[in-house]
Amino acid sequence: MRHTPIVPVVALASRPLARTLCCAALALCCTTSVAFAQATLELPAASLHAKVEQRVGITDVSLDYSSPGVKGRKIWGDIVPFDKTWRAGANQSTKLTVSRDFNFGGTAVPAGTYAVFMTPGKASWTVMLNSDLGATQDDHDAKKDVAKVTVKPATLPAVRERLRYTFDDTQDAKTTLTLEWERMRIAVPLTIDTAALVNASIEKAVGDVWRPSFAAASYLNDANQADRALALVDKSIAIQPNWRNEWLRAQIQRKKGNKAEATASANRAQELGKGDKGFESFGKPAMTKAMATWK
Repeated sequence: MRHTPIVPVVALASRPLARTLCCAALALCCTTSVAFAQATLELPAASLHAKVEQRVGITDVSLDYSSPGVKGRKIWGDIVPFDKTWRAGANQSTKLTVSRDFNFGGTAVPAGTYAVFMTPGKASWTVMLNSDLGATQDDHDAKKDVAKVTVKPATLPAVRERLRYTFDDTQDAKTTLTLEWERMRIAVPLTIDTAALVNASIEKAVGDVWRPSFAAASYLNDANQADRALALVDKSIAIQPNWRNEWLRAQIQRKKGNKAEATASANRAQELGKGDKGFESFGKPAMTKAMATWK
């Protein structure tokens, strides 16, 4: 005869509790696993991410790169071999972004972002801009280089521990991208036709208020474009004469050698400035000082 096993009442009563405890333990394990997954370990990178930015006239220029350290190693000719393509940093390729058209090594380059590659040499370096942003130093394709320039390296007086790029000697129409690492320094020139860009901007911006024409005339006067500056300041005065634009016209006329006209414009500026706090505080003293040299 087959006997049906007798299950104790206590055991039957404990099964739901056991299932509950098992579910709770499983949930705790899952929660702990998720917590460990979310608590990611963050450590300093061997090559630090870096970015340097510069305004050149009306153009924005930036360089995005990774900055490795010397760490007691021989860099040039060893870690970075001579006469081989280098990504100009670490990890991914170094990237140069320029917001407007520019000139690199005598080549006109459209605005955009480019990968930077270099071929270091003992006597000279070649610096290339490449259109393939995903390229590495191992698969760099010279056919995709959009511009390149050859520069001579210089020796630093002391060790620069981490690779560093800076924009130096910046003016309205040019800047110099400088690399320093270990005892090596190279300088790469970039130029921008800021005058042409500004002239194009003036054509769009100058309207029927006096300030844009005045500001454009002031810029062009500083850039030694007196004829165009005079035309624009005349437009500003035609819209709304005031001591500022009349005084600017006087300075432009003086620069062009028209002494009598310059004096007449300066006198009108002084009349227009009467009662103006800005004129009394800095305009009038500047005018008086400048006109004393005209005699």
